[in-house]
Amino acid sequence: MTETDSQNMSQKRRARVQVAAELKIPDRVPMIGFAGDIVAAYAGFTNYEVNFDFDKARQAAVKYLQDFPSEISMAGLSGVNNIVPALAFSDSPDVAQGLSTINGPVHDILKDKYSRFPGRELSENSSSQFVGGTYMQPEEYDEYIDDPVKFSFEKILPRTTENLNPIYSSKAMATMIKVGMEKARQGNEMRTMFTDLMQMGFPSLPMGFGYAPLDYIGDYLRDIPNLILDLRKYPDKVKAAAEATVAPIIKLALSSKAMGAPFAFFPLHLNEYLSPKLYKEFYWPTLKEVIVRLMDEGIKSHVFFEGRHDAHLETILELPRGWGIAYFEKTDVRKAKKVLKGHSCVCGGLQASMVIGGTPEEIDRYIKELLEEVMPGGGFILAPDVAALPRETPIENLRAVYEAVEKYAYY
Repeated sequence: MTETDSQNMSQKRRARVQVAAELKIPDRVPMIGFAGDIVAAYAGFTNYEVNFDFDKARQAAVKYLQDFPSEISMAGLSGVNNIVPALAFSDSPDVAQGLSTINGPVHDILKDKYSRFPGRELSENSSSQFVGGTYMQPEEYDEYIDDPVKFSFEKILPRTTENLNPIYSSKAMATMIKVGMEKARQGNEMRTMFTDLMQMGFPSLPMGFGYAPLDYIGDYLRDIPNLILDLRKYPDKVKAAAEATVAPIIKLALSSKAMGAPFAFFPLHLNEYLSPKLYKEFYWPTLKEVIVRLMDEGIKSHVFFEGRHDAHLETILELPRGWGIAYFEKTDVRKAKKVLKGHSCVCGGLQASMVIGGTPEEIDRYIKELLEEVMPGGGFILAPDVAALPRETPIENLRAVYEAVEKYAYY
């Protein structure tokens, strides 16, 4: 591909996403591609290798995306979400923006308790994992509410990270320096990968990272079962804690604005666990505030509504029109498109289970019928319900997805 060709393809792919997010009709339905263990397997590497060797991760991403291109892909980006370090340093945006994900080498340096990696705690071809826990007690809510950034730094980091305990020790200071050095090394590696991908016509589409305030408390501080009980036992403190988390989350999400990030990505977790009443009382108000305030700053939100979001679907209509992208895991995008048409860009619809266990003919028919229903009017992005495919995924099925998109996704 010549430089001109790659630039044209990059512009076309970026435009498809932006036009869809603006609720307009692009030339073709944009697509978020599958990633996960299949990327390493397709290149002949173990999961351990692509998690700890950035050159092999680059080779795997290049090989995979040559054959399975899409407008947005997570291929080559391995890690586990852990925004405690990012929130703890949210007052320093240039530092915080690189700390929301823990990858293999950084995990080795920190020895954090939230993540497990292949070739370390797991077998070499296992997927990396997030592990929650209870790291804040109910009697500490007031201290957290008073200063969530300070509490995250002084209390949660040392409780969840072996080499940052105690936090003001020489060991902790040395660990932070090592993380900085490793991040600088990885930055050079990532620039090499992004250069390769840009030469293949993949756009530079930097993305900030956001979080629902109540999810931060559930995922990293109290653990989900305890937080559900807290909603009954300490409702006022939970609300106050979520409200206190809004400002640092916004700082974190805006830390990528200087890089030209048009979106901030939010993975939601508690939404499926809450009744409509609890969702509207405890979860939605602070999440809504973050999304609206980011929009005021020129950042659209790309929200992954994990689980089944049907019971809360209409609350999305409370957001300003064109606020961003509503990405659904289990909620039927046909239903979502009917409810949100003309208001929110709808994303999803690709069933990983069918790609893993179906046939090429079934995949072709499914995508054809799906697109016939959700394409009209624009404002739709085709995306997997579960982005990570296992190593054993039949390659002919993956090819069938891309062939069907080429046949049926053009307007």
